[in-house]
This record gives sequence, structure tokens and C-alpha cells, in this order.
Amino acid sequence: PVVSGASLPPDRSAAPIDAGSSIRKPISSLWPGMYHSPVTNALWEARSRIFEIASETARPPQPDELITKTPSSSRTSIVYRFSEDYILREHYRNPWNEIRLGKLLEDLDALAGTISYKHCSSRSLILVTASADRMILRRPIHIESDVTIAGAVTWVGRSSMEIRVEVAQSSEDGHSSVAVALTANFTFVARDSKTGNSAAINRISPETDGEVLLWHEAEERNKLRKNLKGEEEKKKREINDEETMKERVNELLTEGRVFCDMPALANRDSILMKETCLENSLVCQPQQRNSHGRIFGGFLMRRAFELAYVTAYSFAGTAPCFVEVDHVDFLKPVDVGNFLRFKSRVLYTERESSSRRPMMNIEVVAHVMRPELRSSEVSNKFYFTFTLRSDEGGAAIRNVVPATEEEAWQVIERMDAE
Repeated sequence: PVVSGASLPPDRSAAPIDAGSSIRKPISSLWPGMYHSPVTNALWEARSRIFEIASETARPPQPDELITKTPSSSRTSIVYRFSEDYILREHYRNPWNEIRLGKLLEDLDALAGTISYKHCSSRSLILVTASADRMILRRPIHIESDVTIAGAVTWVGRSSMEIRVEVAQSSEDGHSSVAVALTANFTFVARDSKTGNSAAINRISPETDGEVLLWHEAEERNKLRKNLKGEEEKKKREINDEETMKERVNELLTEGRVFCDMPALANRDSILMKETCLENSLVCQPQQRNSHGRIFGGFLMRRAFELAYVTAYSFAGTAPCFVEVDHVDFLKPVDVGNFLRFKSRVLYTERESSSRRPMMNIEVVAHVMRPELRSSEVSNKFYFTFTLRSDEGGAAIRNVVPATEEEAWQVIERMDAE
């Protein structure tokens, strides 16, 4: 993966959006659905203003006219005034008086969506989340201190764009220094609202050295994604022919076979993967749709995170601590009325050592089902990593073992991806 060494340019335009500004306001009729967090509510109101401003300009761009914009022109920021807004704080507080990271992930996707609209400024386009790169929590985010999330378009292709979003919070020591706690790169694609085909979008021209660096990093990530797609099947065939990989599969299955054939003699510090599974289901409601009538990606990320959190909690026996979420591809759209099922399991664990805390790798698979058509498709696969809290000294987790070759191959693929 391409690791960024640059941050977003400073905001020289409008004041940040107040995350709590729309808690008591009715949602504009422009944006359908009522299932929104305070932030998505405020962001969708901001989208309304984007189109209002565009329509009031002396010569608004024509539908097919493409212009060149700078990253700073799309920059948007939101401030969560947790230190003074009790109602907002209660929206984001979990039972351990910490921030609900699932809701924050939902907000990051909503912010990226608003930024994509700001860059394109066109009602004739459908802008959807195609993927989200790996997100690593660099430092804890505290619910008592103000949080700012900011983002901007950093790279543009013909019909796709990459949007960088950062979560920052002031240091706890009372100083004015602000540290970035989490960074995310979202890829959005544009579709013609009438034909559904890919549509060209406005170009981008970075101005500062930092913006140029971010553009080159995004360009490199885009090339890597294309190369990986082309080499994926070839790599799988090569792996299947390698004797060493078969040995790895057999090694992983050693303890699983004991569980299946001689359960009384199985290692009590281990557990079968199938015994860690959880799932939940829901029917996607009209209140959960976006402006295009589909379930927006941030909602799926939040539901997946919350199931992964519960899976890690029930497995470890103590509230876990989030570490990272791996790259996510949004494979299939989810529509209102779809039957959505999330299935989770612990893929593998890394036991505690002198140099690191124990780790749990959780897989969540989202299935879109249409009972009338007897169809079921995978919409998303999410991979979350959790650890134990630092105050849980001496706590141990069990080793997760596969029982089938298919499970063993999935574990190897994830270990290699890490």
C-alpha cells in the first residue's frame, strides 16, 4: 500500500460545518430518508446549498461542460463540539464513555460524498462509493474533546476521484496542537443518471507542494489497484501449485482435525472458527436511502463495524479496542427493500507477545438477498482488526483454527494481505 506522508492543505475557504447545527432542524425535502446522524443531516443540507449557489451564478456550467478545479475548492470540514454540546456528545457516546467509531465511519463516507458533489456540482450525475482504503486508528479519539473531520478531492481520473479525509483532535494536555487520529481515502465513481454509464467529471489541478504529493500518491494507488486486479487470478493459480502453500494449509488444519475427530483431546486454548460466528439481518427501509434511492455506503460500514465489534467482544470476553479496517470494495448496490444479512467470524488471532498486544482479525460479509428471485449476492466484505485494551493486563485470547480447507485458504489469503 502507498502510505501518505502529506496532510490535507489548510482550509482557506468557508468556516467548518457545525456537527450539531441540524439536530433540531427538519431535514430538507431534497434529501429523502430520515435515518441520518447529526453529521449526515448537516452534510446533506450543505449539498442543497451547493446546488443553490451553482444555480445562482451568472453563468452556471452546462451539463456536459467540464472545468478544472483545485483541491482546496472541494475542501469541506466538520467540527464536533463535544466539549460544549451535550446533546451531540450523547449521540456519539458508547457505554464505555468513548466515541462510537462505527458512527464516525458512517460520517466519513457522508463527508466524502458531499465533497464529491462539491467537486462535480452536477445533478445529472450519480456519485457512489466504489471503495475505501485501509483505515488505521493512530491514536484514541476522546469523547470529551472537540473533533474535526476534513477532506478534499486529491486525484481525478476520467470518471472516478479519490477523496482524502482526516480525523483530528486537540491534544489532551491542553495545548493548541492538533494531531491526526485517522486517515481515510475514498474512491467515488460517477454514473450518468439516465443511462447508468460512467460519466466524465471535472478535472483537478493541484496547487501546493502538499497537494501535488497527495496527487502522486493517489495516482500510484490507482495504478496498484489496476495491476492487482489483473494479477489476482494468476497469483491464485501459482499459489495452488506451490507445495509450500499446501504445507501451510495442512499445518493450519492440524488442530482443526483434532477438534473434529477427537474433540475430547482438543487444545482448550483453541476454538474452531465456525464457533465464533455471529450474524444479523434487516430489510433495508426507505428511511435509510440516499438521494439516489439506494442505501449509502456509510450505513453498511457502520452496521458491519458494530457486528465486528460484538463478535470481538463475545470472543475476547472484554470490550475490544479498534485498530484498523482493511480496504473495502463496494461490489453490489443495495436498494430499498433488499434483505440484507451480515455474517461475521473471527478469522484468526495473534497471541500476545513481548512486543505487541493480542490481535483479532474479524471478517464481516454482507449478503444482499432477494427472496422473490431466490437470489443472494455478496455486496461487501469487511476485515476489521481489534485488540484488547491496555488496562486488560494479563488477559488472553484463544487461538482460532479452521476445520476445512476452504477456511484454511481464507486465513492464508488474509494473512498474506496483511
